[in-house]
Amino acid sequence: MDWVDLVIILAKILGIIGVVKLTVPFMILAERKVSGWIQDRIGPNRAGPKGIIQPFADGLKLFFKEDYTPDGVDKILFPLAPCIAMLMAIIAMAVIPFSGQVQVGERVFDMQVGAVNIGILYILAIGSLAVYGVVIGGWASNSKYSFLGGLRAAAQMISYEVPLALTVISMIVLCGTLRLEVIVNQQIESGWWNVFSQPLTFIIFLTCLFAETNRAPFDLAECEQELVCGFHTEYSSMKFAMFFLGEYAHIIVASCLAVVLFFGGWHVPGLPTGIDQPLSLGMALLGIGIFYIKVWAFIFFFLWVRWTLPRFRYDQLMRMAWYGMVPVGLGLLMINAGIAYFENPMMDSKLRWYQLGGNVAMLLVLLAIVAIGEIRVAKNNARLEEYARGMKTQN
Repeated sequence: MDWVDLVIILAKILGIIGVVKLTVPFMILAERKVSGWIQDRIGPNRAGPKGIIQPFADGLKLFFKEDYTPDGVDKILFPLAPCIAMLMAIIAMAVIPFSGQVQVGERVFDMQVGAVNIGILYILAIGSLAVYGVVIGGWASNSKYSFLGGLRAAAQMISYEVPLALTVISMIVLCGTLRLEVIVNQQIESGWWNVFSQPLTFIIFLTCLFAETNRAPFDLAECEQELVCGFHTEYSSMKFAMFFLGEYAHIIVASCLAVVLFFGGWHVPGLPTGIDQPLSLGMALLGIGIFYIKVWAFIFFFLWVRWTLPRFRYDQLMRMAWYGMVPVGLGLLMINAGIAYFENPMMDSKLRWYQLGGNVAMLLVLLAIVAIGEIRVAKNNARLEEYARGMKTQN
């Protein structure tokens, strides 16, 4: 490795950090605009044309706010927690492939910081570490509301990491690799994105992403009706802003992972892919643009769901994970493991239809589980009503 390779790696790192830092403000603006659109309001329109510099005004306001530290907090862990939350989101981007291989002159390099053999495991490991920022922030704040928010976040993230890992393992079993760029290349070569053969796996994966990123309707860790602001109740100024940036950066990482695993990465039919031969710099930038558009489609979906669905109760959240998604995820893993017994299941069109059939079968099982649960709840409610009527009659 010579100095040119080091410069290329440094440029990739700075480029990823810059794109994330520039995307987050526009995500905040988009969230406020989307909420205004859904609620039939105008939204921010004062700061700049159409309110376009509103996020930068908000950032300036947070920067000059008082950095208040309550009494009794842990002096080391209290400022460390928001740093962990933001750092984990940024370093997870290191293994995301944004385009195919690029050739500039005689040099060929990948459009990702680290093309490692354990790409998916790296993201899962970093994602599991991100919960420490929330838990430490809640514990170090010396506040009951913050502590309860941290406990909720820990329980929620651990519970939903199980079905999330099961869906990811299903894709690993089918693709036979942990390298994210290889998974994208397999989808490109087959001409069949994984979302079409694994729709239920994708739905479970996407649902778990909402819980992992603490987004509505799974934002129980910051439930303002119950916990004021949850784990970041005692934070202000730039410490609060770092938690805020970390949450939106996690949404970007989750969207990137969904695009890579299920939507073919930078692939669009009819354009060069970089598999047979490296791409030119212009085509690589076009691939990055396509990838970015797909990521923004997921970001919009995250924003849309927040302002559409009501928040779950905490017991409903946990019950859905352990009684619904975990059994169905295990069933999907067993079906996909059986299909993967055959040679190269990603390239065989018949086996792709078997994958789709397995997903439909597990969907029926999931609907049956939900129906049985609803029947049990209805019976329990009927017993409670009968008991209440009996007590009322006695009185």
